[in-house]
Amino acid sequence: MFTLAQASYLIATLRPRIDELITLRADLAELRADLTGGGLSPLGGMPELKALEARLHGILEELNEHEIQVKGFAPVLLDFAGERKGRPVLWCWLEGDDDIRWYHRADCGFAGRRRL
Repeated sequence: MFTLAQASYLIATLRPRIDELITLRADLAELRADLTGGGLSPLGGMPELKALEARLHGILEELNEHEIQVKGFAPVLLDFAGERKGRPVLWCWLEGDDDIRWYHRADCGFAGRRRL
């Protein structure tokens, strides 16, 4: 369980890794598109694709080791189990947000998001 302050601290601390994840995701998408089309890519070939995948999965594993729930990949959506007013909630961070600005009850999902 995370307090809102703990979840915000983790977002700030891990922000460079999250930004790297976003960059890797874009590079991987472009490289796949280039290789699928049978063309050449300035990003490399199959060995580079496998290396990008490995780096990306490494970051996802790192987030999971911190008990962060990765709910989305494009855009990145991260949830942190917590409690608000005695009820289980998930503190919710969505790619593009500066900090955690949302939460939702654990039993309501993304559709139940509310501003803090």
